[in-house]
Amino acid sequence: MSQTIVQKFGGTSVGDTTKIKNVANRIKTYHDDGKNVAVVVSAMGKTTDELVDLADQITQNPPKREMDMLLSTGEQVSISLLAMALNEVGVPAISFTGFQIKVKTDGNHSNAKIESIERRRIDEAFAEGKVVIIAGFQGIDTNENITTLGRGGSDTTAVAVAAALGADECEIYTDVNGVYTTDPRKVPEAKMHKQITYEEMLELASLGAGVLHSRSVEMAMNFGVTIHVRSSFHSEPGTLVVSEEKIMENMRVSGVTVKSDQARVTIPDVKDQPGIAAELFHALSEKDIIVDVIVQSSPHDGVNTISFTIAKKDVNSAKPILESIKDKLSGRDIEIDEDIAILSAVGVGMKSHVGVASQMFQALAKVGINILMISTSEIKISCVIPQTRANEGLKAVHDIFELEKVGS
Repeated sequence: MSQTIVQKFGGTSVGDTTKIKNVANRIKTYHDDGKNVAVVVSAMGKTTDELVDLADQITQNPPKREMDMLLSTGEQVSISLLAMALNEVGVPAISFTGFQIKVKTDGNHSNAKIESIERRRIDEAFAEGKVVIIAGFQGIDTNENITTLGRGGSDTTAVAVAAALGADECEIYTDVNGVYTTDPRKVPEAKMHKQITYEEMLELASLGAGVLHSRSVEMAMNFGVTIHVRSSFHSEPGTLVVSEEKIMENMRVSGVTVKSDQARVTIPDVKDQPGIAAELFHALSEKDIIVDVIVQSSPHDGVNTISFTIAKKDVNSAKPILESIKDKLSGRDIEIDEDIAILSAVGVGMKSHVGVASQMFQALAKVGINILMISTSEIKISCVIPQTRANEGLKAVHDIFELEKVGS
């Protein structure tokens, strides 16, 4: 039985016809080696942005269903061109939209979740010796309306296809070599991991590491799909994202990230009584506003202070909610600080190593960075710091955990 492999190429990898031809030649080597190859492709380059711009020229409030109909066309262009390029180099290939292979999703337009994939047409194509090219980022709901999967949707499509096919590996090709200890553009000493756990990658993805989207990592973890993050520009191995059991020794800290797209909301003198926080965060969730770090001070004289972070893009949506329940909360003016960043250290080794938090705090203190808020989980420590010191803090924390020695 032939080995099955799933590959995903992003928009930069298929940004023009020359790049598409290069991708076709890379795929050819796998096909010539006798493998069944399914390839998930994003829209070319800036195509999605250009389609969004077209919609903006028509209306500032487009129906989500029609936006999905529009945006899904980008992938249809790239899959057909890649199939043509493969046939041109002697590799039989066939392209499929999400509709054609029945990528079933829920009905949440612009942010749909995959529920199932029908593999019949893929298996038929494999039986005929063809490479299968699949449009990423798209599916259909129960009424056969086209849906899109939201940010990072093509990664999620690729992992879902790999799970459906029982593939040996899901290769995600990007414009970087693999998963690094931090952003090498900000810290040149950053090193690439040979392996990293699903849990670590999930935290890093949710904290702003742009290599993989968190939903694709979550799906890989749930279905046991090994992800191989690789460069589109050479054939060297990249980073394997695997279960914790497959990694011999867990580092205390495997990665450091910084998110600068956050704002801190502070509500002083909140009445210390049951239901106040519940009402506040329920109202925010009703508007799909995601809250990250939350800190509440100990009550004093019947009041306390609640601080939390949200995305800057959600500040305008949050303001009327906060104003509407201000009197119930405290009656005091609510403070919003958009000049903050969330600096995080992640590592499954934190479960079995002590002193990680103290080292991180020492590193920040040594360079004179004040910590505004702290949040922890079993494998993560996050500090809210001034945005102007974000890159300096990133380097200081990367240095104290000696992440430049990874792989050496």
